[in-house]
Amino acid sequence: MIHFASLIQTQAKKYGEKPAFRCKDPESGNWNPTSWNQFNDLVSKAALAFASAGLKVQENVAICSQNMAECLITEFGLFQNRAVSVPIYATSSSTQIEYIINDASVRFLFVGEQSQYDNAWKASSNCPTLSQIIIFDPKVKKHQLDKSSIYLDDFLQTSETINARQQVNERIASATIEDIAAILYTSGTTGEPKGAVLLHSNFQEAMRIHPGRLPDMTDKDISMCFLPMTHVFEKTWVFFCLTMGAEVAINHDPKAIQTTIKEVRPTIMCSVPRFWEKVYEAVQEKINSSGAVTKKIFLDAIETGRKHNIEYINEGKKPPMALSLKYKIYEKTIYSLLKKTIGIERGNFFPTAGAALSDNINIFLHAVGINILYGYGLTESTATVCCFWKTGYKIGTVGTIMPGVEVKIGENNEILLKGKTIIKGYYNKPEEDAKSFVDGWFKTGDAGALDGNRIVMKERIKDLFKTSNGKYVAPQAIETKMGEDKYIDQIAAIGNNRKYVTALIVPAYPALLKYAQENKIDCTEMNKLVNNEQIIELYRNRINALQVDFANYEQIKKFTLLPQPFSMENGELTNTLKMKRLAIEKRYAAEIEKMYE
Repeated sequence: MIHFASLIQTQAKKYGEKPAFRCKDPESGNWNPTSWNQFNDLVSKAALAFASAGLKVQENVAICSQNMAECLITEFGLFQNRAVSVPIYATSSSTQIEYIINDASVRFLFVGEQSQYDNAWKASSNCPTLSQIIIFDPKVKKHQLDKSSIYLDDFLQTSETINARQQVNERIASATIEDIAAILYTSGTTGEPKGAVLLHSNFQEAMRIHPGRLPDMTDKDISMCFLPMTHVFEKTWVFFCLTMGAEVAINHDPKAIQTTIKEVRPTIMCSVPRFWEKVYEAVQEKINSSGAVTKKIFLDAIETGRKHNIEYINEGKKPPMALSLKYKIYEKTIYSLLKKTIGIERGNFFPTAGAALSDNINIFLHAVGINILYGYGLTESTATVCCFWKTGYKIGTVGTIMPGVEVKIGENNEILLKGKTIIKGYYNKPEEDAKSFVDGWFKTGDAGALDGNRIVMKERIKDLFKTSNGKYVAPQAIETKMGEDKYIDQIAAIGNNRKYVTALIVPAYPALLKYAQENKIDCTEMNKLVNNEQIIELYRNRINALQVDFANYEQIKKFTLLPQPFSMENGELTNTLKMKRLAIEKRYAAEIEKMYE
């Protein structure tokens, strides 16, 4: 495999003027391409600027930005200097930025737009190692007392020192796979963030094993870069796209994805299950609001797709002629219209991971011909541990284990990992290393089981709770099932050392308001609406219908509807939108206690 220090140079020689990536111009709305040659020139400028600035080999450099081309230019400029990328989520608070800067002893911090600059500037007074902030967006207004920060354009124009070019060439030539490539700080749902140390060897192995699992991916594919490149899933995926020569469309604003995906119409895109849950909810809403005949056609199309794709094609069997003919008719009508509405009619396949995806939604997506590659991975495993392919998958699992990755089940059903994609340790955290690595195996903290060469996920071990009756309950299983409902946006199951399970529910406010208006319920104030008896009864009935297959001790007995969502600003969500359960239970302690009176 090509070392990342020389990857861009190598690909520029191969692809020349072919677009490496595309970015949307905010004024014209055009998706302007940057060729491999242009990308190579920009990375070379960044590398020379770093060398001229005195950057040391294996020095840590932080990047706090939303998805921007400048992130890639900076990162590969670092790799050419054998330096280390330390990505920080664009949504991070000044306190979170301060922690990472100090923990990684960062001198240079790159920021994206105004909010990242403001938080970085606020943190800088408590960061003794930080010497300079470099700003991507030229529209950012610097603080009146800021005399050291510069804009990226100025940084790239740094006068080249006599030895800079020679130094960069020497560093590229001497780069090894044992160099640290990046330190990715985990979200910290249960404590302070930990810096997972990813070596170039970890990334190289990921680049090596994925083509075999994804044989249909080529340099003709176009990937929508949707998740934050700070996240190991998107970061590794973008690196893989660049390694394969696939074009990357960089989505700048996550909230604009429903528009940008229709503009780009990607063939591939990695995402979290929540994206597909919203697709499913929209289709269900369409079906339920249709007339009897239309509804019957929709349901028949889904059932036909399920039989054709899951019972036959997935199993390597030839579908009966009548079923095949019926499927082709639906494929040219209902399925194609659905894909076009989403913006994925050119779709090849779509990896999804990062949270649980319900079996019902998984089946539905495959039934309508959307190749969802459901998988499982961690920061510490350089993303993928296992995943689906287009065929040969098994619903109820998270896919087949990747080649070269060893998996075994340890105490308390914990999934243990070994292999070249697994990190060797955390940054400055020897006590965490001692807890997380045992006899060469990494303890994931996730419970699961093996089904042949596939993994069945059970629960995040730290999230498991035990009721006062001694019954263990997996809250994520409850939350995933409830998440199928169009009226539920977020849900936190409660019950540790309690008599029964309760839940804090964040309604899907647009759907709830629509229901209230249609039923002439006062919806002028959200506080009153979520406490309305008719609304509470609506949720009670829908919850009871969803949990019929749960054991009695797993069922939600009481719930509270919340007038505002869980948020990062309130400390209830991590930067990857995972719930901080302790923070949620602390904030809503009064509401929880009321459910147990």
